[in-house]
Amino acid sequence: MAIRYSKHLPAIVFISDLLLLNIALSAANYLVFNTHHFQDQSSVFAIIVNLAWIAISFLNKNFANQRPLIFNDIIYSFLITLTYHLLFVFGVIYFFKIADVSRREVAIGYTLFAVLITLARSILLIGLEFYRKKGYNHRQVIIIGDRQMSSRLSRSFSQHPEYGYDITNIIPEEEVNESLLTMLERSISDEQPDEIFICYNSLSIDLLDHIITLGHKNGISIKIFSDLTLKNSHAQLVNYNNIPVLNIKPEDEISTKIRVLKRGFDIGFSLCVITLGAPIFVMLYIITKTSSRGPAFYKQERIGRNEKPFHIIKFRSMYGNAEALGPQLSKDNDPRITKWGLIIRKTRLDELPQFWNVLKGDMSIVGPRPERRHFIEQIVERSPNYKKLLSLKPGLTSIGQIHYGYAENVDQMCSRTRYDLLYLRNVNLNSDVDIILKTVKVMIQGKGK
Repeated sequence: MAIRYSKHLPAIVFISDLLLLNIALSAANYLVFNTHHFQDQSSVFAIIVNLAWIAISFLNKNFANQRPLIFNDIIYSFLITLTYHLLFVFGVIYFFKIADVSRREVAIGYTLFAVLITLARSILLIGLEFYRKKGYNHRQVIIIGDRQMSSRLSRSFSQHPEYGYDITNIIPEEEVNESLLTMLERSISDEQPDEIFICYNSLSIDLLDHIITLGHKNGISIKIFSDLTLKNSHAQLVNYNNIPVLNIKPEDEISTKIRVLKRGFDIGFSLCVITLGAPIFVMLYIITKTSSRGPAFYKQERIGRNEKPFHIIKFRSMYGNAEALGPQLSKDNDPRITKWGLIIRKTRLDELPQFWNVLKGDMSIVGPRPERRHFIEQIVERSPNYKKLLSLKPGLTSIGQIHYGYAENVDQMCSRTRYDLLYLRNVNLNSDVDIILKTVKVMIQGKGK
């Protein structure tokens, strides 16, 4: 039987969160005041921040890890805790009139903390999945009930070792009778399970109450397994006065939680890129400005979420009169593209100013390519489902961008739409991070166009 360390994991996560918080505060203090020593008001602020984080973190238990591990839920739990923490800290600062705290220090400190926690949680998720696939950090489970449902659950656990479940006993439906509780007590004593899964189409209320009581008495989690198999991932369990109801939302509806997570990630990531990449932005500005006549930046109207127009910002990669004959798509060996423009388009560096669009809220880091109305009307004629993409903020990068880059004609734009529609069905931070990493690979390899 694999050794379990999960009882120590919450404490490790809590201590690491506190350590990362203080690293972020120290870094912010150094960046603002150029010293590792806290000023008087900064010291008071740091103490308040630490005490508030300890209290609110314990109340929200954001350091606890549920199975299966879902990155979105982990980050959402952290963001909720961080929001409460900010409200409490600012309330204390306002109530006690601590007016000398640097706003810049606060902004940098919390931004760094959010980034560090996201990285730490990503490492934790990857590490735990790897560790569990090796057979460690597993929980022992007993499955009770319908053979077919038990088989499905057992197969799911075997196909996903990262869940970290070992089945110690399966009690089939035909053996469920008056002696079940006696059998369960013996199994609990012999196998010491951590969880019991009940697989029933219908279940006696009295029997369920007895199993739950037995589980609570022995510190065992009880889970009810439904016989439903869903292709739709937008399902949520809602409690109506102790009656569990499964709420299945439309496939293209994105929850508020996901939107909040994406927006938080967009702001944090964009601030980091703009702040850390400032020297690169300046260099690109100077080269673009001096390499050909015209402004360094190029603005163009695009259509955003809910068909709201906005102006996209890019480093100029074409000559000033590139669209004198009307809207045109770029193509290979396009004479309108400058020599320097060819380089920054290949490496996608021309897109970097769009991080400002992301901060403003016009765009997201990941999302469908923003297009002009002239081309959207043509795309919708051939691919009516494109309109679904207008429920999303357009992105700086996307699955379609990775495969097609700059489309040369409306047919390619329609082909790219199919990839973006796949993304729409599964919008989450995991896929966003994956797309960002693939985009970085395209930039390094110079495969843009």
